Amino acid sequence: MTATTESTALVRAAAAAADQKKAENIVAFDVSESLAITDVFMVASAPNERQVSAVVDAVEEALIERFDRRPLRREGKGEGRWVLLDFGDAVIHVLHDEDRAFYALERLWGDSPAIDVQLPQAPAGTAPGADDDAATRAG
Repeated sequence: MTATTESTALVRAAAAAADQKKAENIVAFDVSESLAITDVFMVASAPNERQVSAVVDAVEEALIERFDRRPLRREGKGEGRWVLLDFGDAVIHVLHDEDRAFYALERLWGDSPAIDVQLPQAPAGTAPGADDDAATRAG
């Protein structure tokens, strides 16, 4: 059994929303073979509590708007260190960078197939969100 088309689309929309709020290291795994409770896990991180909260809000808003889906369960939003959004077939984890490094969720699910979240790649040699004309103006 593999993740459903809907759960894959859901996690891709969540990843796009997280990316828009500058979430870092966004990855997703098809855990449908390992777990009966969900199809997909997504993990993203942010450098501070305020940004974790902004990413979580953006993900929720995007999935409500696009799929009319609200989380069945939300945990950790008040602390802003590790927020779990459970949409049933997809579970989204947004962690503070320090907590992500400590808990290393990728090690737990690294044997599961990765899902291409289809995010645009930054041009080589530039930071995400960098001004494309900066190099031209600097020269």
